[in-house]
Amino acid sequence: MKIRIKFAKHGTMKFIGHLDVMRYFQKAMRRADVDIRYSEGFSPHQIMSFAAPLGVGLTSNGEYLDIEVHSTGSSEEMIRKLNDVMVEGFQILSWKKLGDDAGNAMSLVDSADYTLTFRKGYEPEDMESFLSGLEAFYSRPSIPIIKKTKKGEKEMDLKPLVYACQVTRGETPSIFVKVSTGSSNNVKPELFLETYCNECGFPFSPFTFEIQREEIYAPGFVPLNDLGENIE
Repeated sequence: MKIRIKFAKHGTMKFIGHLDVMRYFQKAMRRADVDIRYSEGFSPHQIMSFAAPLGVGLTSNGEYLDIEVHSTGSSEEMIRKLNDVMVEGFQILSWKKLGDDAGNAMSLVDSADYTLTFRKGYEPEDMESFLSGLEAFYSRPSIPIIKKTKKGEKEMDLKPLVYACQVTRGETPSIFVKVSTGSSNNVKPELFLETYCNECGFPFSPFTFEIQREEIYAPGFVPLNDLGENIE
């Protein structure tokens, strides 16, 4: 039976890299007594697949993990069992059964939502000017950039790969972006903001924004969580 697990990653856990997250969940499955399926052969391992690795330093409300199990309790019971063994910073949000012919989460990833907020001390002096300028920047018909790849540099249009950009004004201004994600056209939200900052002259660094992933989608902007069913 295929199971899709949705979880959140916050606090100091944002500094844990993907490989360590994978090892942690392998141990958590054993501690929670999940009847997980193992591969066959001389070196059996838990059958486990993550949707899209999250960069170090990012938090998330929408991470996904697919596993296979021999048996399972209800979704409510399994969420409770796993959360009972989770360390602070990880929270299991859902446990859903997938169809036998369902593709794994990694192969389905098509786009993702992110929220960016300024780190303290990195805010622009004129916040309104920065935000209104960003709105105008996104409204352009094209955003040409030079992207570095393993084979060198190539020119590309960033605009078709940024599906949405919305700003929220107020006491804590934030920037929401929906970008293409996956193996073929993977766009990090930092690339879009860095391109704008370089043009408007605002100093950009890896520490400028706090970044949180909100959701991961299959093609058609279908949340990966919607492709499974709760177990009663």
